[in-house]
Formats: sequence, structure tokens, C-alpha cells
Amino acid sequence: MKKFAKIVLLSMMMMIFMPSVTFAGDEKSDYDWTPVIDAIIQVESKGDPNARSGIYCGVLQISPVLVQECNNILKRRGSSKRFSLNDRFNVQKSKEMFVVIQSYYNPNNNVERAIRMWQGGCNYKVRSTQRYYQKVMSYMR
Repeated sequence: MKKFAKIVLLSMMMMIFMPSVTFAGDEKSDYDWTPVIDAIIQVESKGDPNARSGIYCGVLQISPVLVQECNNILKRRGSSKRFSLNDRFNVQKSKEMFVVIQSYYNPNNNVERAIRMWQGGCNYKVRSTQRYYQKVMSYMR
């Protein structure tokens, strides 16, 4: 998860220099992410909405950078909705942030990509996310 902040910043820089690149998806997703989110929650916090690890907080261990990226995505989409840092402690709002990120960076709803990206960022490496991926998948079975 710690690499995610660096990856998000790099992704944001790429969007500045590549403005013609567009991503599909809306903050509302028809895809049912519930099994994936529930499994990630078990791995990240065992379901504790008050969990903290450094700058990461809540059931999904969300960083301040991820909150900002969600707000940037919502702004680009013309939405007036915004998340606050305190929303990381709200289970429902944390799940909404997960969907915003997935709809933007994973518009094809690829479950493996969603899991690996949550730990390793947008440009994750399969090898470095393998253990995390296997843990999450074990909760989905």
C-alpha cells in the first residue's frame, strides 16, 4: 500500500503531460465489488474501521494521497462530491473511494488488477504483489 502514494503521484504527473488520455468509468459502478472489497478489508484491517498504520487509516487502509486522488477524479468528472480524510474511518465511504479508484484506473473491472493495484499501485509488479494477491484471494474463496 505504501508504494501506492508514489504510483498515484506518478500517474497524476503522467495525466498532466498526457492530457489526451481518457479513462472510462463513473464513480458509480454496476460491477459488484463487494466480495473483493470484503476480502481486502480482512487483509488490511480485519474489519476495524479505526485501524491505523502510519498514514493509512480505516478498513481499507486509505492514505491521504488516495483521498486526494479520489477528489481529483470526481472533480474531473464534474461531480460536486468530495471525500475528507475523516471519511477513511467510515466503512461505506471507504468502499466508495475504492470504487472511484477502480472505475478510473481499472475500468474493465479486472479483479486481479484491482487487488494488485490496491497494494502495489497503478504500475504494480506481479512479483511484489503476489503474496498480497494470494491472501486476498484466500478470503474470497
